[in-house]
This record gives sequence, C-alpha cells and structure tokens, in this order.
Amino acid sequence: MARRPLPRILSTGSAQIARSRELARTAADSATDVLHPLITITRGLRRLASAGRRRWADTPKDRRGPLLFLVASVILVVALVPYGPLLAVISLMAAAAWQGRDRTPPAPEGPDESQTQRLRALYEALVPYFSAAEDPAPLYGHGGEWDKAFPSYEFDETGRVCHLLIRYPAYFPDGEPEARARIEQLLTAKAGRGREYHFAWDEEGNELTVTVLAPLPTDIAAQRFVTAPGETVLGFTDPLQVQRTLPLGYGDAQRDVPPVVWRTGVRSTEPHLLAIGQPGSGTSTLLRSIALQALQHGDVLVVDGSGTGDYACLTGRDGVLAVECGLSGALASLEWAATETERRLIAANRARQEGEAPPEDTRRPLWILVDRPSAFTHLAAADGRKDPQALLQVPLRHGRAASVTVVVADQFDSADALSDAVRQHTRARVVLGPATAEQLEAVLGARPQTTPVAQVPPGRGYARLGAGPVHRLQVPATPDPYDDATSDAHRQAVLDLLPPRTTPADGETVPVPAEAAAAEASS
Repeated sequence: MARRPLPRILSTGSAQIARSRELARTAADSATDVLHPLITITRGLRRLASAGRRRWADTPKDRRGPLLFLVASVILVVALVPYGPLLAVISLMAAAAWQGRDRTPPAPEGPDESQTQRLRALYEALVPYFSAAEDPAPLYGHGGEWDKAFPSYEFDETGRVCHLLIRYPAYFPDGEPEARARIEQLLTAKAGRGREYHFAWDEEGNELTVTVLAPLPTDIAAQRFVTAPGETVLGFTDPLQVQRTLPLGYGDAQRDVPPVVWRTGVRSTEPHLLAIGQPGSGTSTLLRSIALQALQHGDVLVVDGSGTGDYACLTGRDGVLAVECGLSGALASLEWAATETERRLIAANRARQEGEAPPEDTRRPLWILVDRPSAFTHLAAADGRKDPQALLQVPLRHGRAASVTVVVADQFDSADALSDAVRQHTRARVVLGPATAEQLEAVLGARPQTTPVAQVPPGRGYARLGAGPVHRLQVPATPDPYDDATSDAHRQAVLDLLPPRTTPADGETVPVPAEAAAAEASS
C-alpha cells in the first residue's frame, strides 16, 4: 500500500511555529530595548514609593503631624517658586532613574584564580607536543601566554573544564592517529579523569575542540520503537552525529532520544552484525532487544552457546523457530538455515526469470541470532564434529539477497575463535563493556572520537555501521524476564513485547518461573 503524504499543515506546521516564535522573540527584544528607560523609571518610582511607605510606617504617631506639615510646606514652596513644579518633576525622574538602575553585579570577566591555574597547567602540559626549537614565533612555550592558545573555554559547577578550544601550530602531525592519541590521553588526564571527552579535530583550521559528554541514559526500557520495516534500533547515542530522534516513553512522560538505527534487507550495505564484549557487558541483552524487534515482521532462530538459558523467554513464541542450547540442536538448526537460504535464493531467482515477484515466503525476514559460537567450536573440535560456524558461511554470504540476517555475539577472550566468514561479512560492529582503544580499533576498524572509560554500566559501548562514524551506544534495558534479579518494571516491559505463546509440536510446555508467569498473566 502506498504511503500517504502528510497533510500540509502537519508537514509545514513545525517550521511555521518556529518562525513565529523567532519573530515574537525578536519583537519582544526590540520592545524591551525601546522601552528600557521607561521600565527603569517605573521600577525606580516603585522603589521610592516603597521606601516612603516604610518611612511612614516607621515614624511614631506623635511625629506624623509635624512630618505632614513639613511635606505640605515643601510642596507649597515648590509650587510658588518659578519653574518649581518642572524642576520637581525632573528631580523626581532623576531619582527614580537612579533607584531603578540594574543593580545586578556584572559577571566576572575571565576565569578566576583556580580556573586560571587549571588552564595554565593544561598549557604547560601541551608545550612539549606543540612546540619546536626552530619555530621563530612559538605559540607554546614554558611561561607563555595561554590565552592565545585557548581562545574559548567553559567550566562546570565543580570548576573543571567542560569545553575547550585549543589552537595548535600547523606543523603538528594531526593526521597521524598516534599523535592524536597522545594529545587526547594527555588532555583526559589533565582535564579530569572519570569523564568521557569528545575530540573534534579541525585540520584545516589547526584547532581542537574538547567537549565533555553527558552520560548516556541507562533508564530506557524495552518498548516499541517508531521505526520502518528493516530498521532495528541497536541503542541510543549522543546528538553529535545523528540527525534523527525517536519518541520514547518514560512512564507517563516522553523524551526524544537520538538512536543508532541499523538497516537490514536487500539494499543494506551492512546486512549482518557482530557484537563483542566482556562477560556481563550486555551482549545477550542486545540480542534479546534485536529479537523482540525482529519478531514484529519476521522469524527468529536463536542458537545459545553460553548455555545460561538467557533466551528461554522466546521458546514457544509465535515467530520463534527454535531456541537451541546444545551442540546437536545448533548443528541441525544452522544446517536448516543454510538450506533455507539456498532455497530462497533459488525461488527468488526462478521468479525473476519468469518476470514475477519473489514468493512471499522468500521475502519474510529470517533472523539467525548466535550467542557465543566459540563455545560450540571447542565442543565440536573435542567431539570430532563439524564447526557450527562453517554452516554460517552461506547465510552470511548470500543472506542479504535472501532476506536472511545473521547476528553473532561473543566475548573478547574468544574472539580469535571466530571464523573468517564471520569476520568478513559482519560489517556492522558493536563493542560493549570496558575496552581499550586498541581493542576498539581492532573490532570497529577505527578509533572512537571519545575517550573510553574503565567503569561503564551494562549495555554501554560503541557501535559502527560499515564505514560510518563510531557512535557511543547504550542498549535499552532488555533483561531476561525469568531472572530473579530483574525488576518488575523491566520484566513487564519485556513480557509486553513478547508474541503470544504457542503449543510446541510435541505438546510439551516450557516451565515458567512463578514470578514471570504471574506477571505474564497480569499483562
């Protein structure tokens, strides 16, 4: 069905509202400038009247009569003196203007003493890297002028630098990653540890902009995201390099958060994904989040090599073909997936040759989620059986044309056991948990423009889609609803997204914990 265009009032209303607000703001500023003398005099008259009332209230009752007589005498003298009323009005306006002046103390210009010491310490630390002995007019030198090197700076409430613009000489090799890394490491240590910094290098202008990034929200629960078919939300990031936002629910409130959207399908350039992380970093949470989104429009096959039962909530659900935790089941399921990929390719090719549309069963997305395939690799080698990763070669190589998407998750200590097919065909990459810059570059293919920190919450990491930029990533909280440590709110959020349960072919039912069964029944 063709998508209807939005009504004109909806498509252009936001621009008109923004333009009207800008015009109203400009008119208010102009009126304030024109009426500023009148506003000042009115404020002064109000202050003089308040002072007169306080004076009258503080005067004892036995002295109020002589005071009234004195005031009346002054008014009579002013009225009889030539030009007296005019001079009185002028004097009153002058006194009102003086009393109504803005008494707000001016903001201090420049940094205070402690901030100056911080900036000077940063300047002195950068001298060995941004100076050369043969430079006739060095911008950096011990005891030099730091304000020329730092034209713009901001501090937070704690007195630490939160924004800094650094100028550096043109001969600094800013095109070399090693030279950049040294400067970024130095600034991270001197500006304050425990925070994440974004570094924007301007090679043409010889400027470096350092910005402290706010922590990514960790309270985003699993929910239905406003996305099109073929779009999967991996998590949420900073609004630095993302032009799009998604409306998210936070209880009764809503917020717009920039997402990291991964596009799959026939025209995708990154049809498969690889997620690497430390134990407990949230790779299983990422796979559960992807599975819940994939079940809206396709079928899901889960192969769990960890053996922890993190995907038991998907067993027996509509659209879930299988959840395999053993080696035999994994081999059988992945062999079927390879055969299904070949069948889809043959059916689609035959339909194109006949000038017809591909069959509906070849266009329905098929998702293959494999968690820790390296564990099956060791078991297969010990048992003398085929490596399950070898069966992923066909879906990885031809999955895009057959609407088959493969998602592989593993750990850093087992990354060497991943097959060449997995490494070559997974162009979308995610790294979760604490990682060094070298580890991030080895997995993502590029270093992030932010500094990784040692302590991060679960589901926190970096993502890179193909040859695009490296984004900070926070995976939405999608825990195992059958885990006793899961909160009731997050458990209910996951259960609300699960498809209805169906009876397996063998008639056996999967045991469900009492807490999860009660929550599922209440929903």
